[in-house]
Amino acid sequence: MKAVPRAAPAAVRRTRSLPALLLAALALIAMTTFAPGATAATSVSSIADALRKGPVYVDPAATGQLSTADARTLTGRIEAAGKPVFIAVLPAGYPTRNLFTDLRTATGVTGLYAVRLGDRFDARADSSVLSRTAVRNLVTSVQGESAGTQLTDFTDRAFAHMGGRAPASWRFSGGAGGSSGTALIVTAAVLVAGGLGAYALVRRGRRHQEQERRAALDRLRVVVDEDITAFGEELDRLDFHPAEAGADDAMRADYERALDAYEQAKQYMADARGPEDVRAVTQALEDGRFSLAQLSARRAGRPLPARRPPCFFDPRHGPSVTDAAWTPPGGTAREVPVCAADASRLADGRDPAVREVDTDHGRRPYWDAGPVYGPWAGGYFGGGILPGLLVGTLLGSALAAPAYAADYGTGSGDFGAGGYQGGDVSGADFDPDDFGGGFGDGGGFDGGGGGGDFGGGF
Repeated sequence: MKAVPRAAPAAVRRTRSLPALLLAALALIAMTTFAPGATAATSVSSIADALRKGPVYVDPAATGQLSTADARTLTGRIEAAGKPVFIAVLPAGYPTRNLFTDLRTATGVTGLYAVRLGDRFDARADSSVLSRTAVRNLVTSVQGESAGTQLTDFTDRAFAHMGGRAPASWRFSGGAGGSSGTALIVTAAVLVAGGLGAYALVRRGRRHQEQERRAALDRLRVVVDEDITAFGEELDRLDFHPAEAGADDAMRADYERALDAYEQAKQYMADARGPEDVRAVTQALEDGRFSLAQLSARRAGRPLPARRPPCFFDPRHGPSVTDAAWTPPGGTAREVPVCAADASRLADGRDPAVREVDTDHGRRPYWDAGPVYGPWAGGYFGGGILPGLLVGTLLGSALAAPAYAADYGTGSGDFGAGGYQGGDVSGADFDPDDFGGGFGDGGGFDGGGGGGDFGGGF
């Protein structure tokens, strides 16, 4: 009697079916990709749809400019940096009228948009991400380079200056949207096989950003702890008791507010998770010092002081009493709020008592120690006066850059960029002036009005 073959175990059948399933999936993708009429459309809507899914789009008619491998590498670099950079590589004959404005509107995401058009290149950005001057300089710096080199150089240089973070809609793009059927097949194979390279790059970029934020907070923590300690010592030297002779309700209220501010500052610092959280700490300390100034005036029978910013040279000096002319080394003169002691020093031609902090280059005045000290200074000098005080200094330059707010936070928006930050979905809510103008030779921008045509030779 002829033996009947036994059926293979279910686990074996499933294992043997995986290659067949993978081949079937790839075949289906290939049939869809190469079927007549399946070529990727080059409408602005199609480009925008691709850019919402990944940072790089290569038109099927422009694959000769940027290879699939180069597009995938560029995608990985942008995703690893975690910045809202959008790259479109289009054929030379692509319509240029209103291209940047229409693309930004269709994409709906705040960011930096760059277009390689044949052998020409230009870019636009929301001002909350990168200033027009910075965009213009970056574009000019890469003119004349080959597509791969140009796009890599442009994005790498932009990362160092721009603000914002990658949009949440990017999910493991693994390549350039619309680049070619080959890219789709490779991407599908990688996904089916469990490839997680792009995910690893994104995670590494985000870890790097988080490490930088933690390092910035650690540096600020040293300075803020010094401030909190100094304020605690002021409270100890005050020698005030709510039940002492002559104390009234107003004095006790001043004293209570100062104590509350001290406790709040300590708690805020303990709860801080990023550099932007430091602003609340120094704001509480400034409120507390003003309460002490009021208490001191009441006890001495003097008129109550007006609310003024703290001493510019060192907020630990307490509220300022006047404004004085001061010129930073190599800078221009400006009026700054000063305490009585520093006002006297300046009047005598002496140097003020400046707050210095540790930097990689030794002790420096806080305004020349880098952008990390922005939230610290912002809590002391709220109300929008800080940029004017710091014009021409390292910190002042950082505060004036749109990228500052996204990286370090601004609290109440008193300085730095406002509105939607890079990566936000803002739809058509953006300044058209940021995206108008010309696609000029050498990176020139012809005009600034919304809806402006691409100029410079088309």
